[in-house]
Amino acid sequence: MQPLVWFRSDLRTADHPALWHACQLADGGANVAAVFVITPQQWDRHDWGAVKVDFMLRNVAALRERLAKLKIPLHVLSVTTFKKTPAALLKLAQTLKCNALFFHREYGVNELDRDEAVTQLFEKNDIAVRVNDDQTIIPPEEVRTKDGRFYKVFTPFKRSWLDLVKQRLPLELHSQPKKRKAMTPATGEIPSMVEPFKQSPVPAALWPAGEGEAMRRLKAFVRHRIDDYHEHRDTPSLDGTSTLSPYLAAGVISPRQCLVAAMKANGGKLDAGSRGITTWISELVWREFYRHVLVGFPRICRNRAFRPETEKLAWRDDDKQFTAWSEGRTGVPIVDAAMRQLQATGWMHNRLRMITSMYLTKDLLIDWRRGERFFMRHLIDGDLASNNGGWQWSASTGTDAAPYFRIFNPVSQSRKCDPDGTFIRQYVPELADLGDKEIHDPSALPPLRRSAIDYPEPIVDHGEARKRTLKAFEAIK
Repeated sequence: MQPLVWFRSDLRTADHPALWHACQLADGGANVAAVFVITPQQWDRHDWGAVKVDFMLRNVAALRERLAKLKIPLHVLSVTTFKKTPAALLKLAQTLKCNALFFHREYGVNELDRDEAVTQLFEKNDIAVRVNDDQTIIPPEEVRTKDGRFYKVFTPFKRSWLDLVKQRLPLELHSQPKKRKAMTPATGEIPSMVEPFKQSPVPAALWPAGEGEAMRRLKAFVRHRIDDYHEHRDTPSLDGTSTLSPYLAAGVISPRQCLVAAMKANGGKLDAGSRGITTWISELVWREFYRHVLVGFPRICRNRAFRPETEKLAWRDDDKQFTAWSEGRTGVPIVDAAMRQLQATGWMHNRLRMITSMYLTKDLLIDWRRGERFFMRHLIDGDLASNNGGWQWSASTGTDAAPYFRIFNPVSQSRKCDPDGTFIRQYVPELADLGDKEIHDPSALPPLRRSAIDYPEPIVDHGEARKRTLKAFEAIK
């Protein structure tokens, strides 16, 4: 008999609680097996894009190689949807004569239903199921208000979260399991791509697969850039962020590994010491908060606004303007540069995510759900909780939402985050010859100079758009 470890969004061997516990169970000499289930139609329903699927499959391949060195075979199953997953898993488990299934919790409503179906089927067939928390440092249900409710606001959530982490210090990481004595052959091919997805438009070299690459990025960030994170994180032309979000989304690195590395660089401090480090830790807490919200308020998994009253907003349905936004042709350089970065790299700087999402929802008054879906379809780090949280913040429909009257002026934001236009020139080369001040708003140039530039006029006037949005929000007060 041997335990079976079901890998999902946790594609690593280090600090992997389910794998560690499975190997502990098998320390009497039993083999350990692992499995990953490819569900392309389900991924498509969840708005995964080709760039994310490509990254996921490359990391599954890297995981298989790493597990093989531990003499643990990674079996790969392929079914269409979550509904077909339980039966496929049970068939494999029975073939391998497994006595227990180990996996980590996932928090989306479809994932919860799938996992419950798997658990019931396995227990009905006398196979034990062991579930661990992994995606968060503190399990979502454990961070509650004094009256036992889920937090709706980030700041008090963060205070409670910090208190709970301090009670658990020092945080211990699960070590990588020891090499097993024997291994049965792995079954199932890992395809380079699956239907209905096409080839990824983003070069794989931009995002190498594997937990070795994830740890390399973490170490480089902590060693060279984390202390200046608070100063450089809003400047997209600088290499000031960790670029770990794709690896966290796929579970190639754990949030615990990130927090432990940050605290070690900060002399063991969690919320004091280096301002850059504490600012980055705060970003990890935001990631935890959005998963907390996903569990506490599952309606957001169903395309619903966190604040129900905002469902009455009269969003505009303008396909032409949405297309201009999605293709980086709005006539606002910082917005267009950001959208082109997304298309070219599968990733967007966080400050630019805020600018572009607020431009779509406030300047164009287009439903945030259209933007949320577009981002998920193009982001290599597409993550339901964080993506939804960010979009609802910008649209003023979510937790800790920007007040509806807080509407970014994209030109002012451009001057703040890209003062010399370096980022804009990288992705909007048709504006490369403009001066540092001119590049943020080409529409203000004299007509003769303006006509010589192959760049669109702004599709909306920001001042007029702001008035329209305020009127729409005031109508539902």
